[in-house]
Amino acid sequence: MSRSAHPAGPRHADVLPEGHYTAPPADLNVLDPKVWARTVARDERGVATVGGIAVDALAEEFGTPAYFLDETDFRARCRAWAEAFGKDADVFYAGKAFLSRAVVRWLAEEGLNLDVCSGGELATALSAGMPAERIAFHGNNKSEDEIRRAVEVGVGRIVLDSFEEIVRVAHVAQSLGKRQRVQIRVTVGVEAHTHEFIATAHEDQKFGIALAGGLAAEAVRRALKLDAIELVGIHSHIGSQIFDMAGFEVSARRVVQLLAEVRDEHGVELPEIDLGGGLGIAYTSADDPREPHEIAKALTEIVSRECEAAGLRTPRISVEPGRAIVGPTAFTLYRVGTIKPLEGLRTYVSVDGGMSDNIRTALYDAEYSVSLVSRTSDAEPMLSRVVGKHCESGDIVVRDAFLPADLAPGDLVAVPATGAYCRSMASNYNHALRPPVVAVRDGEARVIVRRETEEDLLRLDVG
Repeated sequence: MSRSAHPAGPRHADVLPEGHYTAPPADLNVLDPKVWARTVARDERGVATVGGIAVDALAEEFGTPAYFLDETDFRARCRAWAEAFGKDADVFYAGKAFLSRAVVRWLAEEGLNLDVCSGGELATALSAGMPAERIAFHGNNKSEDEIRRAVEVGVGRIVLDSFEEIVRVAHVAQSLGKRQRVQIRVTVGVEAHTHEFIATAHEDQKFGIALAGGLAAEAVRRALKLDAIELVGIHSHIGSQIFDMAGFEVSARRVVQLLAEVRDEHGVELPEIDLGGGLGIAYTSADDPREPHEIAKALTEIVSRECEAAGLRTPRISVEPGRAIVGPTAFTLYRVGTIKPLEGLRTYVSVDGGMSDNIRTALYDAEYSVSLVSRTSDAEPMLSRVVGKHCESGDIVVRDAFLPADLAPGDLVAVPATGAYCRSMASNYNHALRPPVVAVRDGEARVIVRRETEEDLLRLDVG
């Protein structure tokens, strides 16, 4: 169905202003399975559904804005990663992408391990029953209290990020009468093809210990001398939202070279290598991510080849997908509030959320898709910018996209692929209330993170 066309900006690609857009799709009603969770479809009314439930019913029950997570899709992606790497490797879900107690339970049930990078993430993991030995603890500046709790509960590994942490973790472990398994995070000098703020393997940034200048070798030297820690491997992470495997190949080669140097100097072959995460997902139809089995095959072959050339036994590989698992499984549902056409430019579509529930567009210039989901439309496409309700000109959710020209206030639109880093980076800017996360599966929906209330907001304000 369609409504009368709203006065709008340009419609055709050859007259569009400069921006991030592409030409309009052939059919705005199609929900591209590349960017939407796997159970998303349209019903006989043209309304989008997830897990068999229509979005208008979800909006009525849970309100908007809200994140809706396809539990079936999440679990299937966990299994795909576990099966791709098999029993001779470890898959750690990167909890920073999105973490809740329900997610922790799903991970445990599907056989994945968990990577945390703060005391709060560790507390969430433990409270939901994740065995401590299946937890890895990251972070570039872990407090002594965080380290102490991690060692006390027996986390499977702590990733050391600096010379200070080598001593700090060893001191805490010794004071507790324990020997803590650790890895050393190294920066390998790889230029990842991603946004500057999420590239993490070049030397000029805060993470890890550089291979350059022999710093990483010195870190290994110091760690091996301390009885309270057991150095089990080397960790490397080159960035996020990466599609090109070439960076991983260079990283693996340099890490294996370090392993060979450790063997030659100390007579020790470290048994583990962690290649991090950062594999990209499809935010738009133009993105072309790799499947887990392709990634597993490529990474395994790279490490095996480099180790064979160096005369090393192939270490146990671990990876840390976060976005690649949870990112595609969720979408954010909004209700349209106002529509403001700017002749010759674009139409501004304001929704009832914004940068408080998705900061990534403002922070990383991230690109997203958006669709009208409360109905179908045969109206012409109009170039749109979906913006939020916050008092910031940079409050943009989707910078450039095509929506039907008959879009009207009250319509529901949804932004797919918002499972990663949207709720986990959400804020109370303008005293906005953070949206709920609702898990949907087999015709049932349940809140796994509830919507904040004004009482929640005021409870922390002690006056």
